[in-house]
Amino acid sequence: MQQIINFLIKNKHSLLFILLLFLSLIFTIQSHSYHRSKFVSSTNFISGGMYGWQHAVSDYFSLKEENKRLLQENELLHNQLSALGIDSLSSKFIDTISFDKPYTFTKARIIKNDYSKLDNYILINKGEKDSIFADMGVITDKGIVGIIENTSKNYSRVISILNSNSRINAGLKKSNQYGSLIWDGKDPNIVQLETVPRQAILKEGDTIITHGRSTIFPRGIGVGTIINYTLDQNKSYYLIDVKLFNDMTDIGFVYTIKNRDAEEIKSLEKLKYE
Repeated sequence: MQQIINFLIKNKHSLLFILLLFLSLIFTIQSHSYHRSKFVSSTNFISGGMYGWQHAVSDYFSLKEENKRLLQENELLHNQLSALGIDSLSSKFIDTISFDKPYTFTKARIIKNDYSKLDNYILINKGEKDSIFADMGVITDKGIVGIIENTSKNYSRVISILNSNSRINAGLKKSNQYGSLIWDGKDPNIVQLETVPRQAILKEGDTIITHGRSTIFPRGIGVGTIINYTLDQNKSYYLIDVKLFNDMTDIGFVYTIKNRDAEEIKSLEKLKYE
């Protein structure tokens, strides 16, 4: 206590000055509207900053629900645009040309994603109860992911494009020349396009897309860009290295593609000419 008293006595002039300055500021703010408005604005700035920080923290923790809502909206928009025959996945990453009415999209979340083996598979959290069945395509907004192989009530297994057994029709965006998309088991970011005829005009950077020559993928789903190409030993076909649009090591959500006319097309393909 004595130390406090000694401090006050020792600094009485400075403390008196601070007290008088504080009182003068209060009287100035109360008696002048301009100064009062500036003071209120300053306190609003401080409180606004605090509320803004609080809102930012709240937004961060609500991102999961917000992403879920956006995926649901995207799914609805894809289906609505597809029903109108409008390109529903066009972006700088994906080079969609047009999707006809038979195609519908269903969002799903990846719960397991292999990419370091020779034959990789992906599990998604949608199955037969969601009208997901074998031979349906799987994509992201950037490009292809794989094809559904097996389904259960609530889940589906996808043959990743990073699988030695995967064969998907794909070709040049700028022409009708196409081949078979495979994976050599080396780099998860690079796949190979084989059996593209030597007549094709290629250059590095050209875009590769699905060519719609099956009931699985519509024409125009993005695959990637050419980074290298060579002719085979017989000099009849190109073997092309394609850098994928998708980062196959970092995929969270996907869309399945259903072709409602698939069975009708398959039944016609089975008919034998008399």
